[in-house]
Amino acid sequence: MPPMLFLMNDAVLDISPQAFPTPPGPVRFKALSLNFVVELARELYAEAPLLHRTDPERARRLAFLIRCKRPEVNAALFVAPAENCDPDQVQWRLAEVSMETMANLYARHRDGVLDPVSADRHVWRRLAA
Repeated sequence: MPPMLFLMNDAVLDISPQAFPTPPGPVRFKALSLNFVVELARELYAEAPLLHRTDPERARRLAFLIRCKRPEVNAALFVAPAENCDPDQVQWRLAEVSMETMANLYARHRDGVLDPVSADRHVWRRLAA
């Protein structure tokens, strides 16, 4: 079975259930709303703006939760202005990235050459002038 990929900021994470030590079950999180999950993410990124790098396991679980709530979404961007900022200051976006683009990003991630600029160029387009 191919990996279930999710772009979290500029890191491609495998969120396939078999990739977790203890596979999370989507039914377990049924009562949570997408808004609750996004607010949780904003709190996590407010504390640690590079969560996807410093705690990839927590970022993978967060990505899995987002995917449970919105199955078509396979990318999320959370941008905090500073460590330990107010969660309301964390900007966020969700996206559906094509399989072709995701495969390209995954290959770049595996090769260690995926960086914020290339992820932005392919998905987020925040730096476009």
